[in-house]
Amino acid sequence: MKLAFTIVYIVVALLLTVIVLFQKGKDPRSAGAVMGNSGDTFFSKNKSNTREGMLEKLTAVFAVLFIILSVVLSLDLLK
Repeated sequence: MKLAFTIVYIVVALLLTVIVLFQKGKDPRSAGAVMGNSGDTFFSKNKSNTREGMLEKLTAVFAVLFIILSVVLSLDLLK
């Protein structure tokens, strides 16, 4: 059982790494406060439908899975 969780843990870690590497970096020069934009654009309203929005959701899901698996494996509840 522990071997199965360890394999899933490694796969989740690798997928999380790949998903983070696919994301674009946040450029501080393009911040709305500096440019004076209110951020109420079509892109900001529909960001969840874009590739970047989906990658952010997947990052959150895999990060939570990674944390949960880390806790389960560190507590040594599995035999």
